Amino acid sequence: MLKRINLDNFKKYVSANSIGGLILMGCVLASLIIANLSAGRSFEGWLQTAVGWENDHINLRFSILNWINDGLMAVFFLLVGLEIKREMVEGELSSPQKALLPVIAAFGGAILPAVIFVVLNRGTVTAAGWGIPMATDIAFALAAITLLGKKVPGSLKIFLAALAIVDDLIAILVIALFYSSEIHVHYLLYACAVMILLIIFNRLKLKGLWWYLVPGLFVWYFIHHSGIHATIAGVLVAMTLPTTPDATQSPLEKLENALAKPVNFFIIPLFALANTNIKFEPSLLKGLAEPLGLGIIIGLIAGKSIGIFFSTWLGVKLGIGKLPRAAGWRHMIGLGLLAGIGFTMSIFISLLSFDNPQTIAAAKLAILVASVLAALLGCITLLTIHRKGTRVDKRPLH
Repeated sequence: MLKRINLDNFKKYVSANSIGGLILMGCVLASLIIANLSAGRSFEGWLQTAVGWENDHINLRFSILNWINDGLMAVFFLLVGLEIKREMVEGELSSPQKALLPVIAAFGGAILPAVIFVVLNRGTVTAAGWGIPMATDIAFALAAITLLGKKVPGSLKIFLAALAIVDDLIAILVIALFYSSEIHVHYLLYACAVMILLIIFNRLKLKGLWWYLVPGLFVWYFIHHSGIHATIAGVLVAMTLPTTPDATQSPLEKLENALAKPVNFFIIPLFALANTNIKFEPSLLKGLAEPLGLGIIIGLIAGKSIGIFFSTWLGVKLGIGKLPRAAGWRHMIGLGLLAGIGFTMSIFISLLSFDNPQTIAAAKLAILVASVLAALLGCITLLTIHRKGTRVDKRPLH
């Protein structure tokens, strides 16, 4: 019964991300079109409009763009945190045997792209963007693999989802440790005090969501002003919500179900609409062949696929885990390419990496090109395997 429910939850999870991925594609195209029309300047001006409230003690007045990137994206990170915790308690990351191979694959797929970027950008002003090619976009990647339907083993979709969740956790740690500004300790202490309160609520087994969400707003405010990026608050709050390993719907699962559609159908597409506004100019296209562009494109496509493939091979070779059921080594190449779709999180990290608008635009274009190529190459690879009727190759690579 539990297995059936978990499978149903997974199907809902993939479905929400897949449909969200298609909406996301539409918003990306809309943003690109708007940016290259006369309306582009008006749209940018609207994004810079300040809204909110402030006085001598409280500052909640930010631009619309900041509300999207720091406020709404904190809700996205809250959902990511809920997914990570659920997978650790009852899903694909709930036991060492299940978790180790996707975890190893995720680290391999994060470290090699960063190394490639650093090598290509060493000593340049763009060296700070090394975190950009580390990320995998869950919505886009799952949308791409789901569009292939039964041409791809179902176990491969589960492996990709688990890998992408671990990848998100790595990106969260990278943002918290390396992409935060000057730390204001007193705000951080306030946030810690509220977090202790949330942990106490968890220990007391309080199940009402408002026990966690209302204090969570204060955690967001304090972390926003502490210098650590505000979106990290979403993950921290998520980790305090109670859940269970059985079929009983927990507060965590209740909130996860409530957030899945708003995040995938509204928040992520809105983020893309606000942040993919790239105005195409000859200088930007030339930038694809410069260290920044090459570091992102090669990192996301070659770095991700090679890193995931060889770290998975190493894990299997050492007896740490097994390949997904009905999948062979060629499938892992296709999966690694799909993991190179780094859109949402990669753009987010690029906004934290650079201050120069031209550099950010060049990074966005490289991310867009790399993600489209990764999606096409990944789908073509997996379709080719299906058409050739490739059998599962259980022999170890030498």
